[in-house]
Amino acid sequence: MPDAAVQSQAFQADVAKLLHLMVHSVYSGRDVFLRELLSNAADACERLRYEALADPALASAPFAIRISIGKDAQTLAIEDNGIGMSRQDLTDHLGTIARSGTRAFLDRFGNEAQEAGSADAREKLDLIGQFGIGFYSAFMVADRVDVFTRRASQTEGFQWNSDGRGTFSIQPLAAGEGPVHGTKVVLHLNEESRNYLESGCIERLVREHSSALTVPIEVVEKKGEEPRRLTDGAALWTKPKAAIEEKDYTEFYQTIGGVFDEPELTMHWHAEGRHDYTVLAFVPGSRPFDLFDPSRPGRAKLYVRHVLIREDTEIVPKWLRFVRLVVDSADLPLNVSRETIQDSPVFAAIKKAVTNRVLQELTKLAGNDKEKYARIWDHFGSVLKEGLYEDPDKRDTLFDLARFATSADPAGGRTLKEYVENLQPNQTSIYYLLGEDLAHLSASPQLEGFRARGIEVLLLPDPVDAFWVATAVGYGGKPFKSVTQGAADIKSIPLKEKPDAGAEETPPAAGLATLYALMKQALGEAVEDVRGSDRLSASPACLVASDRGPDRRLERMLAESGRLGQASKPVLEINPGHPLICALAARVGTPDKGKFEDIVWLLFDEARLMEGEKPADAPHFAARLTRILVDAASRPTS
Repeated sequence: MPDAAVQSQAFQADVAKLLHLMVHSVYSGRDVFLRELLSNAADACERLRYEALADPALASAPFAIRISIGKDAQTLAIEDNGIGMSRQDLTDHLGTIARSGTRAFLDRFGNEAQEAGSADAREKLDLIGQFGIGFYSAFMVADRVDVFTRRASQTEGFQWNSDGRGTFSIQPLAAGEGPVHGTKVVLHLNEESRNYLESGCIERLVREHSSALTVPIEVVEKKGEEPRRLTDGAALWTKPKAAIEEKDYTEFYQTIGGVFDEPELTMHWHAEGRHDYTVLAFVPGSRPFDLFDPSRPGRAKLYVRHVLIREDTEIVPKWLRFVRLVVDSADLPLNVSRETIQDSPVFAAIKKAVTNRVLQELTKLAGNDKEKYARIWDHFGSVLKEGLYEDPDKRDTLFDLARFATSADPAGGRTLKEYVENLQPNQTSIYYLLGEDLAHLSASPQLEGFRARGIEVLLLPDPVDAFWVATAVGYGGKPFKSVTQGAADIKSIPLKEKPDAGAEETPPAAGLATLYALMKQALGEAVEDVRGSDRLSASPACLVASDRGPDRRLERMLAESGRLGQASKPVLEINPGHPLICALAARVGTPDKGKFEDIVWLLFDEARLMEGEKPADAPHFAARLTRILVDAASRPTS
């Protein structure tokens, strides 16, 4: 049989079911209805503003949007004095799902602008609606919606009404009825939505979602009352910086953050070019209580054309999570509900640019106001250092921002540049010591040999330090090296002071080798090795990681988190010039093996205690200590 002729047919739709899906499936919550209707009202005012450029008589009064609460009638009305609609507009835009009047206007305006030689003029319009579905969100909260409208420059007005179940009706308005020009949307609220009749609820929604609209919004709480202004139609970040006072920035920061402190740093800029957006950012003056909460969302409010899309957007990386941000863009693509941002090159470019600008501002502050930057680093340095591990591309910038406590400057504030400029002769590495707090780090026996040679050591008490130093190549051509890992290669660095003439004489090398072998035999599997130390000058012993294993602090952290199978054995390093070690060496070959082993194990446990660890075996530690003390107490006093 011959093939039938190909026929093209239009898709058919069950309008009632489609409208039900639009109302109940597009949006994640009912609150969004007010944002959508206010956005439509703002678009109507913007369109009239444009029309009035050619005919100033069209806009006779300042633009405003009014919300009227009717508790007796259970209605909520949103009224604007914008462009309004004709009968055909009502049919086209309210009677046709997903047909946007704003989009049609933009297309027409874009063609006109192109013909006039102003192709970019379209971008100067603050128009929000694009999809033609925002109006239908009203049916999430209303059993019936009435629309009273009159188009500017026309005398005839119309009423549109629908119950949202697939049909609508349009009828003319009587003379004097409805707005002079503009639109009034009246929602007959359903039973579940009566909470929107409370002025507090309305005010909260306006301030959260629509406070940045370019048209002032006011509310009338009872019929006959004077309207109360909720927003002034000009978001703070849209104003010129010269017109904003410091107290305005502070009040805004306190409002968006729900805090009472003052910002340590305020950043405000407008970016133009490939992408157009405005940023207002703050570095807090104090540390938020949930700064280290892993479930803490981003603190960036994202606006698109002055409408809040998300208030917890991840615009800057996690290691800048302390920054409070408002970003307002005209370029970002949205999903149909305008509640989430589509993953796009535009959004990625904005995030990258905002991150770079924040880092530039911090770098500038670090150079121009060291005292203020020191306060920022004190509050948020441990968070910024996360970027050293998580974001290698930003590592060089963050190295310049980083401030450290060192063995020479425990109070902190030392830069890596200053460290490298003060390297000792023959020093080839940047030395660091990991630990849990600065007090323990400053008292660590591992620092003794470095101090004796004037070598500065970075003191790193934050958990993230153990990770970034393990992955960072180095700084200024100098690698990072742990003072507790492997043999200390500092013999070639001269001592600052010669040893005291009355100091103990170091035992012969052969005697030390025998002593170390016996100590290793006594400790058995508890250690990998026992050897002499270059890093000790006052303490008898310390523990270090082997040349092949991770730093001991990192190893403990991995073990505590269950990410380490079997811990490596430490190396016990001995100070050969310490009086106790000299006395032990002299006892080699004596018959009292038990006392020798007790002392060796006590040395081992003392080294663990100096690192903040517990004795290897607490009962045995106590028994050995008691035996040694009893022996010492039983000796006759001289």
